Amino acid sequence: MVRVVGRRRRRPAGSGASLDTERGLRGAYAAHGGELYRFALRQLGDEGAAEEVVQEVFLRAWRRADAFDPEIASLRSWLYAIARNVVIDEARRTASRPWRRTLTDSPQDSPEAPVTDGIDQAVVDTWVVEEALRRIRPEHREAIVATHLRGRAYADVATELGIPIGTLRSRIFYGMKALRLAMDEMGVEQ
Repeated sequence: MVRVVGRRRRRPAGSGASLDTERGLRGAYAAHGGELYRFALRQLGDEGAAEEVVQEVFLRAWRRADAFDPEIASLRSWLYAIARNVVIDEARRTASRPWRRTLTDSPQDSPEAPVTDGIDQAVVDTWVVEEALRRIRPEHREAIVATHLRGRAYADVATELGIPIGTLRSRIFYGMKALRLAMDEMGVEQ
């Protein structure tokens, strides 16, 4: 909810609008730091790396506080999108330099490669896609959900919506473009 005061738009307290202040960043960390740490720990399997991921997430959030807009995505979704990218970066870094992990691991630890796939990744991806779908036009969203997510035939969906197949295909095409743009604005990297 955004209140308009005069000509200036003010975001409500707690919306994450003050991530560029120490108080705002502390509040965001208190609200989401623990769950981001657990997410990173499950993905990487390394406590030290998970701590580094959380630190990097909040560092990036602080540096790009001006990019956060609660009308586009919730603070939690925005932080998870950043965390997802940082976890992927960390997994790639570890995979490209496996010898670095053996320097810090104790002998009883297994030097297995980090886990980057799993239920947690699927949950974060789902949140991000849901947020992006909320940002596109309803007719585009309806066409994409019916055909791509539910796997229905174009002819069936077009008949149900009462539109020609060509119109449905156009809605899907422009909807996918809008979806890609929305995800880019949310900071999702492919």
